[in-house]
Amino acid sequence: MNIQTSVDTAAALSLPQPYLLFLGDATESGFAKTAYGLRDWAPEKCVGEYALPTATVSTGLPVLTPAEAAAKGARSVLIGIANRGGVIAPDWIPSLVEALEAGLDIVSGMHARLAEIPELATAAERLGRQLIDVRHPPLGLPVGTGRKRSGKRLLTVGTDCALGKKYTALALASAFAERGVDVDFRASGQTGIMIAGGGIPMDAVVSDFEAGAAETLSPDADPDHWDIVEGQGSLLHPAYAAVSLGLLHGSQPDVLVVCHQPGREEMLGMTGYAVPGIEETIELNLKLGSRTNPAIRCAGISFNTSHLEEEEAHALMASESERLGLPVADPIRGGEAFARLVDNCLA
Repeated sequence: MNIQTSVDTAAALSLPQPYLLFLGDATESGFAKTAYGLRDWAPEKCVGEYALPTATVSTGLPVLTPAEAAAKGARSVLIGIANRGGVIAPDWIPSLVEALEAGLDIVSGMHARLAEIPELATAAERLGRQLIDVRHPPLGLPVGTGRKRSGKRLLTVGTDCALGKKYTALALASAFAERGVDVDFRASGQTGIMIAGGGIPMDAVVSDFEAGAAETLSPDADPDHWDIVEGQGSLLHPAYAAVSLGLLHGSQPDVLVVCHQPGREEMLGMTGYAVPGIEETIELNLKLGSRTNPAIRCAGISFNTSHLEEEEAHALMASESERLGLPVADPIRGGEAFARLVDNCLA
């Protein structure tokens, strides 16, 4: 599998590794998805975790102070949080300054710019340390053209945020490669970019250029080549639907895989907004996606069953597959269900 991007951002993404993952004051696992993504897909780049006393989430990696991490070879502290608005909380700043003083650079995928925080800017200049923001789109992105491109594309979409679109895309790319398929993973969010070493942070792109950015991310390719594009947000999310639509139109997917977490009742960070149903999500994505690719189809459903026991998870996926008439699988659990999902994607 090639985990790369068509956008030349190598210089901007020459990140100091390995990382100490900073969890801030996170109390919801969904907001720590950057840390979990690095742990699960790039464990060789992580030496441990570092958090405020009020944090209640953990990656399970060794708990280290910045000085201890530096002694173990860490070169930077990576902000492993993806909170609403991408803000750096004032309570985090003393801990981040401590990391700079321990000899670590700071890598951030937040919307907030590290150099615009006076305490961090002053400490970094005094200590000769780097402040690295990953969530910068490349310059000169075009508006979308809607032109049909060669090659094949798969996009992961969701009923909500932070429920497995990145994991599903990475797992499918790996499975395609194991079958000898020419495939690239295309990263569209900060965590995917940190894993892949390149990509476009779609939620940092000005809305007029969202579709053009997605076209740039997944360019013309050989007829049998697959790009597996990491999805973002949800078309039915009150806050983040715009980025989802631009990515859907611009990536022109031939195949959709819908990602869902059974049992989640409210959309992440949106009290009072129920998670939409799978059928509604499929219908809306197919309707809007057909605008730029009339041949679009849904190949199946990816479930995040990390909160369920194995027997319960498999029983639920089997019953939902029968009800929906599509493969339903958890890509992390794998097995025959996931193999059927891969089969249907490639059909």
